[in-house]
Amino acid sequence: MAKKKEEKFEEALKRLEDIVQKLEEGDLPLEDSLRYFEEGVKLSRFLSKKLVEAEKKVEILLKDEKGKLKVEEFEPEGEEEEEEEGGKQESLF
Repeated sequence: MAKKKEEKFEEALKRLEDIVQKLEEGDLPLEDSLRYFEEGVKLSRFLSKKLVEAEKKVEILLKDEKGKLKVEEFEPEGEEEEEEEGGKQESLF
């Protein structure tokens, strides 16, 4: 079931990227541009909502037995190996 939600998020993100590209090209009539812009705003709000939901789930998973939020550094897979080799990457977050 989580796979289906992830696919929907990924599909919405891809659609938003396509809309941005079309709008940036600037070759659309005004009516089409407005329609794409409106769809892009809706997609942006949907994606933002899903990211907030995911963040809340992560916070719940990181709470300790007393309900206090534990701060743990997130390390994506493979980053530990890069750090050992001296090629530490800068985090975006």
